[in-house]
Amino acid sequence: MHRHARTPRTLGAGIAAALSLAALAAYVAPTATATAAPTATADTAPAQAPGDPVPGVVAGQDTAAPQLVTGLADPAPGNPADAARAHLAAHRDRYQVDPAQLAEAGTESAPDGRRTVRFQQNEGGVPVLGAQYLVHLAGDGAAQHVESAGGKYFTGLTAPTAPTVPDDLLRTAALGALPDAARAKATADDAGLVILPDGAGRLTRHYTVRGAGADGTPLTRDVYVDATAGVVALAHDARTPSTATAAARPEAVAPNAAAPDPAPATVTPATGTAPDVHGKSANVNIGKLPDGTYQFTDLTRPAAITTYDAAGRDVGDFGTIPADARPASSPTPDFPAATGTDGATDAHLNAGIVYDFYRDRLGRLGLDGKNGPIVSVVDVTAGGRPYPNAYWDGSKMIYGSGNDTYYPFSAALDVSAHEMTHGVIANSANFAYLGQSGAMDEGLADYFGNAIEVTTRGIAMNDPRAALLGEDLCRTGTPQACATRHLDDHHTTVDDYVGASLASDNGGVHLNSTIFSGALWDIRRTLDPLTADRVVYRALTEYMTPLDDFVAGRNAVLAAGRADGLTRAQLRTVAAAFDAHGIKAGWQHRLGLDSRTLLRDITSTMAAPVAADGHWVMLGNTDATRRTTALYTGTVTGGGTPVRLSPDDGRYHSWAATDGTSAAWLAVGKDAQGVFGFEVLAAPLSGAGPVRSAYRSTNQQPGNIRTAGGDVAFTLRDFATDTTRVHVVHADGSPETVIPLPVGHHAAGLDLSGGVLAWTEGWMSGQDYVTAPTAYSLAEGKVTAQYVPADPKNLADSVHLAGGRVLWVQSPAAGRATIRSGALDGSGVTDLLPAASTAPEPATLTVSDRAVTYVSRTGRVTDNWTNAQTAKLWQLPLTGGTPERVSCDRGSQDAPAADRGTRVVWLDATAGRTDLVTRERPAGAQCASESAPR
Repeated sequence: MHRHARTPRTLGAGIAAALSLAALAAYVAPTATATAAPTATADTAPAQAPGDPVPGVVAGQDTAAPQLVTGLADPAPGNPADAARAHLAAHRDRYQVDPAQLAEAGTESAPDGRRTVRFQQNEGGVPVLGAQYLVHLAGDGAAQHVESAGGKYFTGLTAPTAPTVPDDLLRTAALGALPDAARAKATADDAGLVILPDGAGRLTRHYTVRGAGADGTPLTRDVYVDATAGVVALAHDARTPSTATAAARPEAVAPNAAAPDPAPATVTPATGTAPDVHGKSANVNIGKLPDGTYQFTDLTRPAAITTYDAAGRDVGDFGTIPADARPASSPTPDFPAATGTDGATDAHLNAGIVYDFYRDRLGRLGLDGKNGPIVSVVDVTAGGRPYPNAYWDGSKMIYGSGNDTYYPFSAALDVSAHEMTHGVIANSANFAYLGQSGAMDEGLADYFGNAIEVTTRGIAMNDPRAALLGEDLCRTGTPQACATRHLDDHHTTVDDYVGASLASDNGGVHLNSTIFSGALWDIRRTLDPLTADRVVYRALTEYMTPLDDFVAGRNAVLAAGRADGLTRAQLRTVAAAFDAHGIKAGWQHRLGLDSRTLLRDITSTMAAPVAADGHWVMLGNTDATRRTTALYTGTVTGGGTPVRLSPDDGRYHSWAATDGTSAAWLAVGKDAQGVFGFEVLAAPLSGAGPVRSAYRSTNQQPGNIRTAGGDVAFTLRDFATDTTRVHVVHADGSPETVIPLPVGHHAAGLDLSGGVLAWTEGWMSGQDYVTAPTAYSLAEGKVTAQYVPADPKNLADSVHLAGGRVLWVQSPAAGRATIRSGALDGSGVTDLLPAASTAPEPATLTVSDRAVTYVSRTGRVTDNWTNAQTAKLWQLPLTGGTPERVSCDRGSQDAPAADRGTRVVWLDATAGRTDLVTRERPAGAQCASESAPR
C-alpha cells in the first residue's frame, strides 16, 4: 500500500563517481517483448490458434531462449524435477537452454494437481540475477506431460566466475552506496557472487548494506559490486515499507532474518478477549504459559501465529527479534486496553484472516507455502518518534505506532494483507524490487490486499470502498481522502507510466503499480472474483519470474487462465482488461517524446554521458546482439554511426571526459600481462588516432578526469598520508604539472578550461567539513580564487568553468540550494539562481558557453508531467535569469551534459528503458500543463 516517497540520491562508490543508476532500467524494465512467429521446425511449439488471446510463443528479450511457450503436450513421465530437466534437454533447439546450468529452485503443486518446476540459471556455479526458467506439468505417472514452459534464461553470457578484486575492497565499495550520514555504523553482509545479466554479464558480489539515516530510521540497500573492477554495478533499496507520509521512509531492516521460535512446546492453546484499535472487544486465539500468563500465540492453525509488542522500542532493534522481546502478554486471558491501542490485536487477528484466505481460497499453506510461522511486531518507533508505517522485512511484519493522524498501521486489514502478500511473493515469483518488476510486486500485493479485505468484510466489488487501499488508517477524514492508493484510478502505460530512475522510487515501483493492479482489479470486477483470484494467484506462483515486466505479467495471467480452464471468451475479457490499461506489446513505442534519441537501450550501469562541441561520449552497446558494451562517441545531431573509442582488452572503460575533439577516460582491470591496475587513456574522437596512456598505477585510483586541448587532468588521493594531488598531463609532451594540496585537503569536481583548473577543495575545520570552490592558474602556478563559505555548514558542489568564471551549487545548512558564480580572481560572487522552488541537486550542474543546466525534483506527486519523484532538467542563461524546463518528457531525466549554446544531452527513462537523448533548446512553458507533448 506504500505511498511513494523520495529516495535519497546515492550513486556509486570508489572510482564510480559518476555512476548513473538510471541505466539499469534497460534490463530490469526492458522493452516489451513481441510475440514471435515460431520457426518452422519439427521441434517448434504450436503457434496460438486464430482468435486465441493466449500467446503460443513469446520471444525472449536479448536472448535466444523464448520467454513463453504454451500449447504443449509432450510426454514427461517420472519425478517432476527430473522430467522437467529431461524435457528441456530433449528440446534444446526449441528452448536454447542448457540444463547443466540449471539448479532446481523448487516445485509448486497446484490444488488441481498441476506442478511447476522452477529452475535458477547458473553460469559456472554462479547464479544469474533474476534468471529463472519454469516448466509446467500436468497428469500423473505415465500420463504426465509438459503443458508449457518459459521464463528468463540469458544466452550468450561470457562473464568470468572468479573475482579478482579483494573482498575488503568490494565491501568498502558496497558501503559507499549508502548516504554519507548513514555510514557511521553501517554493515555490509556478503550474500555471495551474482552475475548481472546486462550485455555479456558482469560478475558481482552481492551485499546487503544496512545503516541508519540522520533521523534514526534504518536504511537497507541491495548492492552489487563488480568483482573484477571493484566498483558498484547496481544498487537499489530493499523492499520499502508502506509509507503514509513522504517524510517517513525507512527500508526493510533485515530481510530473511530468522525469528525465535514463537511457539515453544510449553505454550498450550487457549482463547481470550482483547480490544482492537477502536476499543471494540474481540475473541482471540492465544497461548497459555506454564506460569499461568497468556500471550498472543495462535496455535489453532498449522502455521503458528505470534504477535510481538515492541512497546515503543526503535524499529532498528527488530531486524531479528531481540532476546528480551516477548509476544503481547497478559496475566489473564482478557488482554488490557494497551493491546488494542498498540495495534497488537488487529495484527494478530489479521494474520489469521490472511492465512485462512490463502489456505481456503487458493490452497496455499502459509506465506512460505510450507506452514512456516507467521510473526508480527507492532508499536515500533523510529528515532524516538512515532512511525506511521508498515512493511514486510523478509521474515515478518513490522507495524508502526501511528501518530495523531494515523492509527497503528495494523488497523487496516488491506494493509496487513498487502504486507503479508509480499511474503507470498518473496516465496514465489520473488520479483526484483525495481522498475516494472517492482511495480508488479507492489501491484500484486495491492490486489490481494484488497481482495482479502472485500472478501472478508463482504464488500461488493462495485462499492466505492472496494478499490481503496489503506482507507481505514486515518483518525479523521473520508476513506477516499485517507486511501494511499486507488486501484480504479484508470492509469495506463501510455498516459501515466513514469519512467523513473533507481534514484526515484526504486524505478517507479509505487508510481506505476496501479497500472498493473488496476488491470487485475478490472479482471476481478468482470470475472467471478474467486475465479479471478485463482488465476492471478496461479500466474504469480507458477508463471512469473523475478525480472518480468508488465507485458510478461499479462502473458503469465493469460497462460494461467488457460491452465485454469477459462473459456476463450473469458480469456478475451482478461486480455481486454490489460489492453484498457495499455499493457500490450510495444506500448513503449507509443509514448510521445519531445527529445531526439541518440542511443537506445543503454544497458550499462556505469553510463554517464559527456558532451562538447557537437559530440557526445559514453558507454553504450551498439552491436546487433547488445552483448558488447564499450566507450563510444557520436554527434549530438544524431548523424552517422557511433565510433568505438575504447580498445577491446577485457578492461572496463568509463568515467569519460571530452572537449569535443578528443576524449579521456579511465580503464580498470588486468592488462595484457595480467596485472590489475588503473590507467588514464586518451584518444581523438575520430577514432583514427592512437589511444595514448596518460597515467598508470597498480594501487592509486585516478578520479575527476577532465580534458581540454589535449591536456588531461585528474586527481590522486593517498589515503595512507591523507593527501591529494591534482595532475595535468600536457599534450605537447612538456613536464607533467603536479599540484599538491595541503595535508587533509581533498579535491572533487575538477574542471579544466583555457589554462585554468577549478575544483571543490574540502577539509576539516574543527567539527565542520568545509568545501570551497577553488580556481588555479596553470600559467601563474597558483590558486587565484578560493570561495570559503562564511558558514562552514553551507556545502559547495559541482564546480565548473564557463565565461571566465567559476560556477557551483551552494547547498545551505537550511533552505534550498542555489547556483553561484564567482570571478577567477576571487571577486564578484553572484547568485545566478536565487533559492527558488526548482533548487538544483548537488553534483548535477553542467554548463556550456551560454547556459547552465541542472537537475531538480519539484512539482506535484500526482502530476506525471512534473512528478516530484522523478528528476527533471532545468536551464537558465549563463548570466542568470528565469529557469525553464528543458524537456516535457515525463520520465526521469538524469546525468545532463551540456554541449554548446542551449543544447544538452541526458539519460532519459521515459520509455521504460534508458536512452541517450538531446534537445536544442528548452521546452519552456509548454511543460506547465497536461497539454504538453505526449
